[in-house]
Parts: sequence; C-alpha cells; structure tokens
Amino acid sequence: MMKYKRILLKLSGEALMGDRQYGIDPKRLAEYADEIKEIHDKGVEIAIVIGGGNIFRGIAGASNGMDRVQGDYMGMLATVINGMALQGALEDKGMLTRLQTALKIEAIAEPYIKRRAVRHLEKGRIVIFGAGTGNPYFTTDTAAVLRGVEVHADVILKGTRVDGIYDADPEKNANAVKFESITFDDVIKKGLNVMDSTAFTLSQENALPIVVFDMNKKGNLLKICNGENVGTVVKI
Repeated sequence: MMKYKRILLKLSGEALMGDRQYGIDPKRLAEYADEIKEIHDKGVEIAIVIGGGNIFRGIAGASNGMDRVQGDYMGMLATVINGMALQGALEDKGMLTRLQTALKIEAIAEPYIKRRAVRHLEKGRIVIFGAGTGNPYFTTDTAAVLRGVEVHADVILKGTRVDGIYDADPEKNANAVKFESITFDDVIKKGLNVMDSTAFTLSQENALPIVVFDMNKKGNLLKICNGENVGTVVKI
C-alpha cells in the first residue's frame, strides 16, 4: 500500500533543461517519465503542474520593461509547451494522459474542468495542468496548490534540485542544516523559502502537506509514496 493515493507533483520549468542553458532536454524528460511510471504502476493517482522558466518568465520580462500582464500570459503558454513535452514523454512509456489548461487552447488540450480532472485521475490517467491559474500575477506554485486542493490531492510533492528545506542555502553554506519535518508556522517564523506566500498560505489553510525533495535522484518519488523519509515534510 502506498502512503499517498493521489498526489500533485510540482516541477519547475528549469528542471526540464537538464544540463542545457534553456529549453527542454529529452533525456531529462525520459528520466522523469520513468520515475513517474514507477508510482503510476503502483496505483498512485498523479496530477502534475510544471513551471515555464526554461522558456519564459513573465516577471523577468517585466523587469526588462515588458508589460507584466502580457509577460505572465507568455509564461503561461510556456507551461503549456512543457506540459505537451511531458505528455509525450509519458505516453512514450505507455501511460494514459490528459493535458488540461486554464486558458482555452482546444486544438491541443482540454479546458480545465475540476470534475473531469478528478474523473481522469480515478480512471488512472495522469493529468497535467497547464497555463497556471489562467490569471496574471499568480505563480505556478500557487497553481499547483490550487489544483491540489481542488482535486483533493493528499500531498503536494515539490521536486527541486536540493534534497529538502535547510536553514540556509545549502549550495552556498556547507554548514546548512536540513529539516526532516517542519510545521507551516515554523517555516514562517524562520523566514524559510518553500513556495511563494500565496501558495504557502493556501496550502496551510487547507492542511495540505508539502514535501520538498530532490527530483533528480533516482527512486526518490517512489520512496516518498512508499512513506519513506525523503526530503522535508511541511505540515500543520
């Protein structure tokens, strides 16, 4: 028996770059598809939200003089491109998928409908949510928690390039201490950066735990779903 029956997996767009400077690395996509297939074959229901930072970030465009709203919509389209790429990689491994988007792009994806998304999950299909929340000024972290709450996910799994939450940046401070488990309140008190404040507050208010873990370490996703102590758990 898996610890979690239904998960919302949050991946950054940058994670799809692999060793590249931008864009999508097919090798990294295939590796992620293999990891996802392991838990899918165990019966875990999987929803996924991907960022778009490997292609375009609205806030970065705004810092260079672009209209923020226009930039955010461009970023939403970048997440759809990533969603399509992951969808292809998953289907190459024999999994059934559905891509749903908060913006209507009917030629390539279903519009997001909560009941339809839940039904897909119940039938064992992997549902990828693209275009964020469909609104500017909201991050894909917020989209991930929002969709997680809406489809009644048991947990948000945030795949990053570090193996959890530390009291300092482990890439800059060799003495940084990792938390195995931490409460939402302690994250706020210590000023730790887990997700943007909107996403984090939404997760806290709905008592939806977050696990921050290293997605690039083979087997981590399966270990978490098995109930093993991987990464850092943020809970009430």
